[in-house]
Amino acid sequence: MPPLASDLFDYVLPPHLIAQSPADRRDRSRLLVVDRTKRTLAHRAFADLPEYLRSGDTLIRNNAAVLPARLRAHRPTGGQVECFLLRPLGDDFTWRCLIKPGRRLPVGATFAHATGAFAAEIVGRDDDGSATVRFKTNDGRSVVEVANACGEVPLPPYISREEVPAADQPGRHAQDRERYQTVYAARDRQVAVAAPTAGLHFTPELLARLAADGVGTADVTLHVGLGTFKPITTETVEAHAIHRELCEIPATTQRALFASRSGRRVAVGTTAVRTIEHFLSLHDTPLAGDRTYLGEAALFIYPPRTFAGVDALITNFHQPRSTLLCLIAAFLAPGSTDGIAWFREIYAEAIAREYRFFSYGDAMLIL
Repeated sequence: MPPLASDLFDYVLPPHLIAQSPADRRDRSRLLVVDRTKRTLAHRAFADLPEYLRSGDTLIRNNAAVLPARLRAHRPTGGQVECFLLRPLGDDFTWRCLIKPGRRLPVGATFAHATGAFAAEIVGRDDDGSATVRFKTNDGRSVVEVANACGEVPLPPYISREEVPAADQPGRHAQDRERYQTVYAARDRQVAVAAPTAGLHFTPELLARLAADGVGTADVTLHVGLGTFKPITTETVEAHAIHRELCEIPATTQRALFASRSGRRVAVGTTAVRTIEHFLSLHDTPLAGDRTYLGEAALFIYPPRTFAGVDALITNFHQPRSTLLCLIAAFLAPGSTDGIAWFREIYAEAIAREYRFFSYGDAMLIL
């Protein structure tokens, strides 16, 4: 098969359809239902999801919680610094970070929070532009604890909001802390710098209704990183270097993937798909001894890939030229490239009907 041109995954989105805030209630977002067998579309609300699931189905969810990873600080000279936490490097106080203004802060530069909550020093620089930062907190709290106290939710770059400290708009940031987080996020799993957004539409009441209907749940944890927003800039899809993300799959979820089934495995979001398919590409049975799988997902899913562990998918609408859009096209028509033309038709319909796009936008169910 010839290489896939990356512009096959491009489309034009009117800017006003990029959701800048969440729906007034999580499950009041819209739901575009795609039936692959009948090749039909239905326009519903997310609260209608139980009509499309049945007893024996299993929702496989990413329970990663979003860390308030954006820290504002100042240099000894008074200059402002923004430190974006990416991931810890071996202990609670050394982190890989993105720094602004990066070029003016060499190794050895220091900065601190206005309240004295932390002080930090840049101790290394990486080729990708990130920095290694060593933190010191004033009372021995971990960096995660400090971030929860004074950090800001790292909203995606396409949410165009004024860059202001959280203290200046407490109501808005308080809403983001709640709504840019799934209701089932594990609070001890604050390992993501971007939300697994397909899960943002669920409410406790909707989950209870699904459970009463016999729909089960199984959780994975994918440490969602900034690479999820990186567009494909190469001429072909195959030439794109996919990002890597840590993932964890408990033994109970591993067993659910291999169980003889009366229902479908319904992935909640592309992060769940990526985790499941990565694991199944390496293992054909659960790990022995009820062990949690720990690994690094580096799987790039694009047409004409087939899927080993996902029968249906709940997802949001994704950015042009994104790796997530490649995954959607593959899932629409596994084993062929037909999903490329079909996703373009579906997205054109969603645009014509003014669905809201991206993280705070509406959802799609692919059956």
